[in-house]
Amino acid sequence: MPYIHFTDEQKKRAASVDLVDFLRRQGEKLVRSGPEYRLASDHSITVRGSEWYDHAIEHGGGPVSFVRNYYGLTYPEAVTRLLDGEQGTVIERPAKQEEPEKKEFALPNAHTDMRRVYAYLLQRRLIDREVLSAFARAGLVYESCEKSKDGMKEYHNAVFVGKDEHGIARHAHKRSLNSGGNSLRINVEGCDPRYSFHHMGRSDRLYAFEAPIDLLSFISLYPKNWQEHSYVALCGTSRHALLWMLEQNDKINKIVLCMDHDETGIEVNGRLAETLREAGYSNVSMLQPVHKDWNEDLKARHGLEAQAPVEHPQLVVAPEVCRRIGKLSERAKPDIVQQVLPWLLDKYCSHLHWGRFDQAMTCMEQMSALSLAACGRERHQLGDAVSSEELAYALQSRIQPHQNRGVIKNRDTEIRMEIQSVLAKGSAEGIRTESDKRQLADAWLGIAVSCAKIPVKYEADLLKQQLKQEQAEEMAECPEQRMPSAMSMAQQMM
Repeated sequence: MPYIHFTDEQKKRAASVDLVDFLRRQGEKLVRSGPEYRLASDHSITVRGSEWYDHAIEHGGGPVSFVRNYYGLTYPEAVTRLLDGEQGTVIERPAKQEEPEKKEFALPNAHTDMRRVYAYLLQRRLIDREVLSAFARAGLVYESCEKSKDGMKEYHNAVFVGKDEHGIARHAHKRSLNSGGNSLRINVEGCDPRYSFHHMGRSDRLYAFEAPIDLLSFISLYPKNWQEHSYVALCGTSRHALLWMLEQNDKINKIVLCMDHDETGIEVNGRLAETLREAGYSNVSMLQPVHKDWNEDLKARHGLEAQAPVEHPQLVVAPEVCRRIGKLSERAKPDIVQQVLPWLLDKYCSHLHWGRFDQAMTCMEQMSALSLAACGRERHQLGDAVSSEELAYALQSRIQPHQNRGVIKNRDTEIRMEIQSVLAKGSAEGIRTESDKRQLADAWLGIAVSCAKIPVKYEADLLKQQLKQEQAEEMAECPEQRMPSAMSMAQQMM
């Protein structure tokens, strides 16, 4: 099969394209933001020279990755566009070579004792001794001793083992035994993600965590009859181990998601809950630690300073945005929704294109309010009158951060299609049944949610940027706060 080949010189030129000049040639509006430029169509993206960064998803790169992500192009298309239409050479692809065999899983070499692991987990992490010993006796926690490539150094890590249904080790997660912020956390190569660190109990309850230390910390906090229940550490955020646990124990019907109390943990909780409910598990709940994670809660239990939780920016701003929309819906006239919604959407696109972000967000809030009013009208006709406050709460409860990611630039197309679909349903001839009216009310609420997500994400991105700037200013004023991180990095290099 042929592929497009670009010379090293072409790749180098594409990778060094000035994104500011390139975007202006594409007709994009840019807004000056200090030494950078902010993309008018997506306020979270900044560009500077040949580099870009999306503050919403905390990811960036060079010109090629930008064009691929932002314009949805393939690699050859992106390079061609950056080179103003200059083509690569079509070359016939040689016969596909066999992929190298996946490395066979093997547990890291064990040390002769567990002195360091016990010292780290008991003294620094405050794990309950009986809990740790139970997992150690089961062969699920041990201390490794691995040599450097030159054989001159030894590396000791805590290893958390995951076994399959036959008791055979299939997974191992290594965690270095220092307390620095850049400590090693890695799954051993070749391991099967289904069998991560876990305990299988006999009750109907399963608790899921991000990491093994979270799991051990939770049991240390709530040790009563802990062995009766099931626990699993995902060793990341993958769902494979969670689903495998459910396959192995058909008694489990209560699933408690216990991810960290931070932005990532909140999104993972939402995504996993959605996956489980789609798979038919209805009894799914979320349990957040009071502090950043369960080990921080354990520290607080012992009277030590604990890291504060990090609320998701979207959950912080959503109540106020939805309150404003609810108030607007009180004055909205649902009878004109058919004419006004498409007009407002066109205004939104125009404002966004020219970098008038506040005006664009106002249009979206007005669209959401009109749709909310139309939902209320349908509910009223069904004899189920609801207040604007109740509608605003329904709106807020449906805005889930894990469903509101990525850029907002192209969402107008999806909203336009939603509007056309609902307007077609509402104008259909014939007498509508009660079921039809309920479906129409839900559809109007769906449009209100789609519109409200945009100002929620916009304000959340602004909040994140503000917090980062404040943190940077604090660090600049107190440079000595950076010392522990630097010291920990140096210790790991020694």
